[in-house]
Amino acid sequence: QVQLVESGGGLVQPGGSLRLSCVFHDITFDRFAIGWFRRTPAKEREGVSCISDDKVYYADSVKGRFAITRDVAKNTVYLQMNNLQPEDTGVYICGAANIGWGPVEVFNSREYDYWGQGIQVTVSS
Repeated sequence: QVQLVESGGGLVQPGGSLRLSCVFHDITFDRFAIGWFRRTPAKEREGVSCISDDKVYYADSVKGRFAITRDVAKNTVYLQMNNLQPEDTGVYICGAANIGWGPVEVFNSREYDYWGQGIQVTVSS
C-alpha cells in the first residue's frame, strides 16, 4: 500500500525556519521523484521543490531559502525552509511521480501518482 506522510509543520514568525519531512512507503516504481507542492491563498497547488534522481528543482519564489534532501535509509525526503515569510503560509503536500519511462514536468501536479494528506505551515507575527 503506497503511503506518503508529511510532518514538521507548525506556526513560526517571519524569518524563522521549519523542516518538513515526507516519509514514503511501498512505492514500486523503479525510478520516482518526490515533489513538494503547497496550497496558498494565491494558488491552489503551486510546485515548490522536487528531487528527481540526483537532481533538485526549486520554484523561483523559494530559491535561496529552501533546500530539499533525501535520506535513502529512512525513505524520507526533507524540505528545509529558512527565512519564512507570510506568503509561504499554506498546506504543504508531498507527492510521488513515476520517472522510469522518461522525463517529467516536475511542477506539473498531473505528473504525480500518489499524494500525502498535507500539513499546515503558518508564518505570522
